[in-house]
Amino acid sequence: MTVRETLSWITGTLESAGIDAAEAEAGWMLWRLSGLSPVQLRLRGDQTVSAEDRLKLEGWVERRRRREPLQHILGTAPFLEWELEVSREVLVPRPETEVLALKAQEWLRQRSGGAPGRPMSTLDIGTGSGCLAIALAGVPGVSVKAVDLSEEALRISRSNATRLGFTGIEFLRWDLREASPSTFRDLDLIVSNPPYIPTSEILGLDPEVRDHDPRLALDGGPDGLEFYRILARCGRHWLRASGLLMAEFGDGQAPDLMALFAREGWCKISTEKDLSGRDRILIVHPPAAGVT
Repeated sequence: MTVRETLSWITGTLESAGIDAAEAEAGWMLWRLSGLSPVQLRLRGDQTVSAEDRLKLEGWVERRRRREPLQHILGTAPFLEWELEVSREVLVPRPETEVLALKAQEWLRQRSGGAPGRPMSTLDIGTGSGCLAIALAGVPGVSVKAVDLSEEALRISRSNATRLGFTGIEFLRWDLREASPSTFRDLDLIVSNPPYIPTSEILGLDPEVRDHDPRLALDGGPDGLEFYRILARCGRHWLRASGLLMAEFGDGQAPDLMALFAREGWCKISTEKDLSGRDRILIVHPPAAGVT
């Protein structure tokens, strides 16, 4: 089969399985196999795909047809300018989290010049693949702690950071549910993509998420807000008065979250939209007078 015929076969097979981005995923598979960009694949459409490559593609397509995430099949996922190792033990990084990462980087770059003589101190809660920690560490003059409850997630996040040259990130095993107001001190920025799916809604998620992403990274309790309550109660004690907390959240949760953080004394509470125009990122400041 030619490249063109192979792309058509993969696309048709995935579409029949109900996969929306079938054409893009077909191109992604062939790119990973051949190293050719989408444009190069089209220019070489008459080139023959070897029997060995065809056999490998058949295995990938069959796994994807059964709704295993393509990122798990290939073992990596793109995030900003990096390619990160992923597995069933970590949440696959998504474009929504890229928005959070870019907002955090922007804020750190604006602030880092105002703190000469000390690094900006940041904390990534629920680091998973390490995507947010790596994004923070990509800003000069920033020190990063990254925590997660899962030992396997920490193995993957450490591996990603080391492979990409971010050797200064401190990765720690820690359970947010054990937090107290004194757990951390003098942080400039907290970022988190905590579990935010209500428990009763998990069974209705797409198979790629429901059956393959770790339940630990999805289940936010009965209303999806369990971990935000902890952040709202304790996080303001962990930040400097000039600090900031940014957290990703689910569809429709913005009003409840803004009210929750307001009750805990946070101020300048706002949200940012994701690429689809949905409210997705919570941005809150601790009380202006400092922790109380």
